[in-house]
Amino acid sequence: MSSSFSGKTALVTGAGRGIGRAVATALADAGADLVLLARSKEQLASAADEIRARGRSAELVVADLSDPSQLRQAGRAVMEAGGVIDILINNAATVAPLGPTERLAPEEFVSSLVLNVVSAAALSSAVLSGMRERGWGRIVNLSSGLAARPASMPGGNVYVSTKAALEAHTLNLAAETGGTGVTVNAYRPGIVDTAMQAWIREQDPRQIGDELHRQFVTSYEQGRLITAERSAASLLGHLGTEDNGQVWTVGSSPTAL
Repeated sequence: MSSSFSGKTALVTGAGRGIGRAVATALADAGADLVLLARSKEQLASAADEIRARGRSAELVVADLSDPSQLRQAGRAVMEAGGVIDILINNAATVAPLGPTERLAPEEFVSSLVLNVVSAAALSSAVLSGMRERGWGRIVNLSSGLAARPASMPGGNVYVSTKAALEAHTLNLAAETGGTGVTVNAYRPGIVDTAMQAWIREQDPRQIGDELHRQFVTSYEQGRLITAERSAASLLGHLGTEDNGQVWTVGSSPTAL
């Protein structure tokens, strides 16, 4: 299913690379203008050049969403850069820290919670009232299939817990927006060949755990990873529907309009 988002402005977080960049360029191909947010100015500039080459506008907001002070500033900067935000894709996340839970410091949990959950809630709050006023909006939170099987990633307690929390937040917020024209859904993008995957494979098995390391190396060696572009295309197929309060998965068929 293809959809046109001509005349819409989309904010994508973690837009400098990987899934976020692929979603941003797919939205540009579907006619949307973009506000790109990430912590790397160089990667954002490269993504913006790619989008502008497609004939769409791209504004940049540089921020580390794991930092509460930068998160507050980012909400204001987004509205200044994009004005009206019609589509919000909360993609920014971290898989760190990894390893046995008893080795992790409390501040590591907090930093990941802020980036993986609080930033999505905060940015949704920033754009939601405008979406309600216009009677149309799309919010999508990038989750993980691990939220459905949390025991399958030993050594990834923080990541799995935050993704489960993000899905709970998504479904609760969707209940608030029912009937307003604003939809809120989660998306499990599949096992995507990203820098995050490569980073995990490069970690010392003695630090993150042999089983966890073996899982990611095996997935790569068996060719189970998909491209970010394939995952983004699946997401856009769902984005054109009226689904609300759903957990979409890569490759599943979107509900017809």
